[in-house]
Amino acid sequence: MPTERTYLRDTARRRFETRVDRTLTDPPRVVLDRTCFYPSGGGQPHDTGELRADGRTWRVVDVSGRETVEHEVTGAPLPDEGTAVEGVVDADRRRGHERHHTAQHLLSSVLLAAFDAKTTGNQVYADRARIDCAYPRFDDADLARIEERLNALVDADLPVRWYERDRAAAARDLDPARTRIGLLPDSVTEVRVVEVGDPDDPFDRTACAGTHVASTGAVGTVTVTGRETKGPETERVRFRVD
Repeated sequence: MPTERTYLRDTARRRFETRVDRTLTDPPRVVLDRTCFYPSGGGQPHDTGELRADGRTWRVVDVSGRETVEHEVTGAPLPDEGTAVEGVVDADRRRGHERHHTAQHLLSSVLLAAFDAKTTGNQVYADRARIDCAYPRFDDADLARIEERLNALVDADLPVRWYERDRAAAARDLDPARTRIGLLPDSVTEVRVVEVGDPDDPFDRTACAGTHVASTGAVGTVTVTGRETKGPETERVRFRVD
């Protein structure tokens, strides 16, 4: 059975009740009926935290999978199938991912609008993030301009929303330079869309399965920490939020 992925609609939840669907070994893993733990993917690392049941605690050290989400845990023996458990997501780690991932959306839109630089890759962490984009080279003045624009968007405290959309409709309505919906497997028929700003004229609207803060004001101050050339016509921009 596919895992009910609660983190897609309720990213603010850090504690949840669920049941063990089955367990796996080598390494020890637990599959739950539903989960708030985010699995690694889309440039966002997995959550960590704990599973608790009957006075016992298992530490969640890795989360992977999409349709079926597997939680790698420490502690033996594993809980029995059907056991009611409480999941507790590491709040600080998740919050860091949410803030940096939302900032990455802002940065991708700024780079596209100001420099016609399309994002080609990204990686967020709890304490920093980076974007790769199609551009020859940024100078110090460019980085200062980017940082100023990002913090103006934070100060504007724009709303951030997410919802699911039929893939064909999303491909028709969304900017292909940002969404890259065509790269998704044919089996994906519903696309999760993340919007920043006015619903009638959003600053950013793109397909994304990651977790985000509810408004740009929650991102915090963005500092562009540097850049480096990663190949012909490719720049990497590093940043953090405080």
